[in-house]
Amino acid sequence: MGGVTGTTADFLLELRCEEIPARMQAGARNDLARLFAAELDKAGLQSTGITTFSTPRRLALVAAGLALETSARSEELKGPRTSAPPQALEGFLRKTGLTQDQLEDRDGVWFANLATPGQPTRDLVGPMIERIVRTFPWPKSMRWGDASGSSESLRWVRPLHGIVAILGEDVIAATVDGIESGAATLGHRFHRPGQITIGGAHDYVEKLRACHVVVDQDERETIIRDGAAAAARAAGLTLIEDEGLVVENAGLTEWPVPLLGRFDPDYLDVPREVIVLTMRTNQKYFACAGDDGGLAPAFVCTANIDATDGGAAIVEGNRKVLAARLADARFFWEQDLKAPLDSYLPKLDGMLFYEGMGSLRAKADRIADLAARLTAAYFPDRDPETSRRAGLLAKADLATGMVGEFPELQGIMGGYYAERGGEKPGTVAALQQQYVGAVEGCIPAAVALADRLDTLAAFFARGIRPTGSKDPFALRRAASQVIQTILVNGTRLSLRDALGMARDGLGTDGAKLDTGDLVDFFADRLKVQQREAGVRHDLIDAVFALGGEDDLVRLLARVRALQDFVETAEGRDLLAGYKRAANILRKENWTGSQGRTSRGAQGIAQTGEEDPLALVDEPGMREVVAAMVAERSGADLPEEEALEDALDQAEPKAAAAINAEDFTAAMAALASLRGPIDTFFDKVTVNDADPARRKRRLNLLLRFRDAVDGVADFSKIEG
Repeated sequence: MGGVTGTTADFLLELRCEEIPARMQAGARNDLARLFAAELDKAGLQSTGITTFSTPRRLALVAAGLALETSARSEELKGPRTSAPPQALEGFLRKTGLTQDQLEDRDGVWFANLATPGQPTRDLVGPMIERIVRTFPWPKSMRWGDASGSSESLRWVRPLHGIVAILGEDVIAATVDGIESGAATLGHRFHRPGQITIGGAHDYVEKLRACHVVVDQDERETIIRDGAAAAARAAGLTLIEDEGLVVENAGLTEWPVPLLGRFDPDYLDVPREVIVLTMRTNQKYFACAGDDGGLAPAFVCTANIDATDGGAAIVEGNRKVLAARLADARFFWEQDLKAPLDSYLPKLDGMLFYEGMGSLRAKADRIADLAARLTAAYFPDRDPETSRRAGLLAKADLATGMVGEFPELQGIMGGYYAERGGEKPGTVAALQQQYVGAVEGCIPAAVALADRLDTLAAFFARGIRPTGSKDPFALRRAASQVIQTILVNGTRLSLRDALGMARDGLGTDGAKLDTGDLVDFFADRLKVQQREAGVRHDLIDAVFALGGEDDLVRLLARVRALQDFVETAEGRDLLAGYKRAANILRKENWTGSQGRTSRGAQGIAQTGEEDPLALVDEPGMREVVAAMVAERSGADLPEEEALEDALDQAEPKAAAAINAEDFTAAMAALASLRGPIDTFFDKVTVNDADPARRKRRLNLLLRFRDAVDGVADFSKIEG
């Protein structure tokens, strides 16, 4: 029996319908595999592997190595106590389907042993198919035919026409909405429209291939990818690669045949992005480039048949359709150029940014003002007025005919129109890059930051923020792009101050914004972004926990130095010593207010300009000095003095290195504390019976902890 080996067999399921949208096919394959695996699990069955396929007209699954019969199973259920009210026992009996004499009394508790005999797999698979089809989670579905008047009728992505269900070579009986399963399917709509009888999973792929259906989507993608490149190469051109188009064309065809066509070179005076987008969005064509890298007047389309004329008629038909679309695009381009870009600003008054947040013109004014302020604060060698102008024009192209037709071109067209209108290069560059993830250059960065910070501040001020997996306004992406832009330019920007500027631009709404919430939001996005670069999230937390550290360039420099350090033996040992010291201080609730008088004595205000001896005779000063000397002289163990000497050396070095932003040197200074703190814990009893010794030693640990915390909050570090 084909597809059968001993006590196992391969199972084939094909669900054939009218055209499944290409964008839904990958999700449908995943859902089919997931649902079928779940059904197998509930039945106590396993497969050695599940493979799924999709074409525009079918969704298929092959489950290899299914057992022909399920194993007998037993299950023990615990019931009520034997002393429980009769109603409890009756409910348990109804649940199990047993009688009381079939229960076991074990230490005053009823137990039921349920035995499930083995069942033929063929008897289980039919109901599985029916459940899967009826509960399939299509993003959009429909009802059809006479039964569609009832809400109970079958819903599917498009009308379902056939079901193939074969275990080994045996057809599995299943009926869904009057559609009975069988072994017959259809081949290619034009090359082989008649019925095909499938023998089983073992011949499914090849029988369909013989009937001009490549059922494996990965194979179709390869045919399109390689065939399109070959067609361009044969014409002396280079295909402009587009993996999204490869996948989409594979979802639109069952027998893909890439063909090269050409269009009128006169259309090349339209911006490249417009032509490529027209071909991609409207016609699903690939664009081609010439030897110079410029756009060539050629395209590659994907036919769904082997045409007898080699595809000439198909190419000509596609050329005519493309010519009409390019003519429309050129019309919008020429019409938009008849007026300067700033002439479109008044139209933004009638375009809503978001409900309750004013017009796009109001947003443009805010971007302009914020971009100028950011430039003055963080790019002092650039002209704030250039940033202001670029910010004002940033949304102007939304009112143009071209962007109205092709929304994907917003920002891109603004750059073209600004350049044609004689705007400054900085303004043009800012408009060209405003929707790029990591914007490079001072003026473009200022404008992009202003736009995204304003958006984030506006939504957060109204309490609108991402929740779980939902982020309808792409606020996570906006925050990530802010981070990317800051880092790629090395901009030394105070995030809190920049957000404060954005809050100021919101007027009365700004009063509702807690910039701290937004800083926390950025911290979360930074952790997600840096995780891909191998940066530990706990180290980012450790630096953020210092408070006041919102310069992302400096923060990440500190984090990277910290990561390099804590992954060394010295770093791990110092972290262990820190955690031990911190635990002792926490248990003792020791903050230093209990009488800390070590060399780091607190409470004496210093300006840095005093004569070191000027205050010696001041009231109280003699007592402080005496206490410090007394405590020092009380260091009756050399390990105490060794730790104090090490702190005397390390503290100023670490502080100076931090001030110089040399975080590697700061870590090196802290590393010198590793030996003294280890020896201290080995030789010194902190919780001494003598209160003076106990106080002195706790203060010494406090000083050690504070020295380490000057670089990062080590309590946040895992390990």
